[in-house]
Amino acid sequence: MSVASFAQTWSVDKGHSRLGFGITHMGISLFEGNFKSYDATITSSKEDFSDAVFEVSADVASINTDNERRDGHVKSADMLDAEKFPKLTFKSTSISKVADKKYKVVGDLTFHGVTKPVTLEVVYNATITNPQSKKQIAGFRITGSFKRSDFGIAPGFNTSMLSDDVQLLANGEFAKN
Repeated sequence: MSVASFAQTWSVDKGHSRLGFGITHMGISLFEGNFKSYDATITSSKEDFSDAVFEVSADVASINTDNERRDGHVKSADMLDAEKFPKLTFKSTSISKVADKKYKVVGDLTFHGVTKPVTLEVVYNATITNPQSKKQIAGFRITGSFKRSDFGIAPGFNTSMLSDDVQLLANGEFAKN
């Protein structure tokens, strides 16, 4: 019997999670936003998640920057072109433990019609039994970055307006299925 047959799937608890991003605006401030519509799962056969596979998808049109006018512009063909490229996805291809409860996760990010490898830092906070649902839940903090130029995002905006580096910022609780 293979190790994969013992794998457990964990699903994101959207009420206690956030999938976000940050980008520097005009070289002076980190501007942040998030995706309102997304899904994420973790599959792992080990309690410490050292063999985990992370999968994430988000609806680009659900981007939220707390400003409707700006959201409309970010979704437009000038920037993300949400109509032409409605989804972003990430699927991990490798995981390595770098310290106690800290991992380096490499995977394929598909965004704006381009697929490139991205490296993320994952901190596994803990697993507990939720006192209300009685389900096991695990918490993670995930960070990383990519270059928007690698994905053809907002090519009309030079780096003095919007940084080339886009930060990924996610916090998540996952319930064991």
